[in-house]
Amino acid sequence: MDIVERLEELQVLAEEAKTVPFSSSAVIDRNEFLELIAQLKQAVPDEVRQARWMTRDRDELLERARKEADRLLAEAREQRDRLLSRSEIVHVAQRESERLVDEGKAKAARTRLEAEDYIDQKLAGFEILLNKTLATVARGREQLVAPRGEEGEESREQDPFDGAHLNEPAL
Repeated sequence: MDIVERLEELQVLAEEAKTVPFSSSAVIDRNEFLELIAQLKQAVPDEVRQARWMTRDRDELLERARKEADRLLAEAREQRDRLLSRSEIVHVAQRESERLVDEGKAKAARTRLEAEDYIDQKLAGFEILLNKTLATVARGREQLVAPRGEEGEESREQDPFDGAHLNEPAL
C-alpha cells in the first residue's frame, strides 16, 4: 500500500469513529490508529526515496537536455558561420569572375581594334600596290595601242613589264 491509501484509511477511521456525546471529540481505536501510523512511517521512506530518485532523474534528464541543447546550438552556430563564410567566398569569387570577364571583354575589344587597324594598314598598302600595278598595266596597254614606228617596232619609252616598279616601297 502507498501513503495515500494509508491516509485514506486514517480518514475513514476518523469519520467512522464514535463521537463523544455533547462534544466534537471522537473515540478512535488506539491500536488501529497506531498501526496505520506505523505503516505510514514505513511507507514514507519508500515514497520519499522514490520521490528523491524521480527528482534526481528529472534533474539529470534536465541537465542532459541542457547539455544537448547547448551542443546543438554550438553546432548550429558553427554551421551558420561556415555557411556565412562560404557565402562570402562565393560573393568574392563572383566579383572576381565578373572583373575577369570585364577585363577579358576589354582586352578582346582592344585586340579587335588593333587587328582591324593592322588589316586596314595592310589593305591600304595593298591598294597602293594594286593602283601602281593598274597604272603600269594601263601604260602597257597604251603602248600596245600607240602607233608603231617606221620599222614596225613598238615604241619603247619604258618597258611596262620590267618589274622595276614592283621594287618600290609600299606605303
